[in-house]
Amino acid sequence: MTDSPTFRDRLRGLADEVAKFGAVGAFGFLVNVVVFNLCTQGAGLAPVRSGVIATTAAICTNYFGNRHWTYRDRDKSRRSREASLFLLFSCVGMIIENGLLALSHYGLGFTSPLADNLAKNVLGLGIGSLFRFWSYRTWVFRTAPAPETSAPPPEPVRAGPSPTP
Repeated sequence: MTDSPTFRDRLRGLADEVAKFGAVGAFGFLVNVVVFNLCTQGAGLAPVRSGVIATTAAICTNYFGNRHWTYRDRDKSRRSREASLFLLFSCVGMIIENGLLALSHYGLGFTSPLADNLAKNVLGLGIGSLFRFWSYRTWVFRTAPAPETSAPPPEPVRAGPSPTP
């Protein structure tokens, strides 16, 4: 009998992973939106600068949520590599997110707070999150390698006379 998971088991595992990733992402989304609006509306900072600050705050909270909950069973042996890749792919997601904000605000002239929030926190964050999910599960939080099963040791060679034919 084989121990490999069935398609249904893999699908169930993926659904569980997506749900956890989504819950961590929802918390990160709240951090992102609150910090973005505090920076733009409260502190009067420029939209893209506010977006970068907000996304950075969300990246920090998301790393801890994903490492310690979503992907807690994944390989933990190379944390510095994992953190570096997480930061790299998060920054690519930040560029996607804030690039759409910059395009909307400066390129298309949609400058209202609602337009900025839609461009960054709906469209940009949605596309960026899809990219992050794929890259985190593919490159960052890798499945721990299966332990190698060693072959049984060979039969000991017995010293003595060889049998005659």
